[in-house]
Amino acid sequence: MSLAIVHHPAYCADLPANHRFPMDKFRAVADLIRAEGLLNGGSFYRPRPAPFEWVALAHDSAYVDQVFNGTIPEKIVREIGFPMREDIALRARCATGGTVLTCYLALEHGIACNTAGGSHHARRAHGAGFCVFNDVAVALRVMQADGAIGKALIVDLDVHQGDGTADIFQGDPDIFTFSMHSQKNYPVRKIPSHLDMGLPDATGDVVYLQKLAEILPALLKQRPWDLVVYNAGVDPYERDRLGRLALTREGLRLRDRFVIETVLAADVPLAGVLGGGYSTDIDELADRHLTLHRSASAVSAEKSKGQGRIPFPHPVPG
Repeated sequence: MSLAIVHHPAYCADLPANHRFPMDKFRAVADLIRAEGLLNGGSFYRPRPAPFEWVALAHDSAYVDQVFNGTIPEKIVREIGFPMREDIALRARCATGGTVLTCYLALEHGIACNTAGGSHHARRAHGAGFCVFNDVAVALRVMQADGAIGKALIVDLDVHQGDGTADIFQGDPDIFTFSMHSQKNYPVRKIPSHLDMGLPDATGDVVYLQKLAEILPALLKQRPWDLVVYNAGVDPYERDRLGRLALTREGLRLRDRFVIETVLAADVPLAGVLGGGYSTDIDELADRHLTLHRSASAVSAEKSKGQGRIPFPHPVPG
């Protein structure tokens, strides 16, 4: 088993100075992956920008047309939070194409990770919360249309509830959405996932990991999943600018190892996407995001060597 990692230079677009969204993290994540030698074969898989037809499988075609042609109403632009220029639209298309490619590579290799993705606030009608297109939703809709998957599970551990993903997959019996998040954080008005676990402020490693250990193995046994898509947002970290939970760096590492090991032990392919993380210290943030890729690389190496690991319980900081 080898780890495939997807990246495109267009993941990093220009934003005004002092913008709250740390766009430079995508470049820094890619640089750190190269520096640590995590690339299988020495290079990233490079996606194509998602075409209109892919995106319109998950989003209203009128909205998709507005993004592609730069005619988004100002009200929606404000809700998204980005100046909707051509390079921002291209970034959204590339990140979406990246998650599509990541999901297909996961089916081929058993595990694959994107260096972007997890834009889970984009609803069917339009984007929101720094999310232009819902890349995970588009990817799964493309795979459904292609006949590549039957049933898929979304494990969303970003600190914010995955309202857009829940909106798109309401009523779909084949896609199950699970979100574990800070209950009092954005969005104020949450759209119910198939399973939501809202956590109180300042929830730390022990309680968080216990909840996850209670839920994830049971979900994996519910149905014969063809794919798990894992949103590995690092904003549950105790020092994140936009988080309200209190995971340590070790807690994030244990979380990612547990998810990856548990899913692969169930013999289900896993596609990992970056998710949220917010800091003015881009180097710290990139290092935090690499928790996903380091964990995925380590588990892939262990499986290649036949070193089976018991997925839980891990030692948890007290």
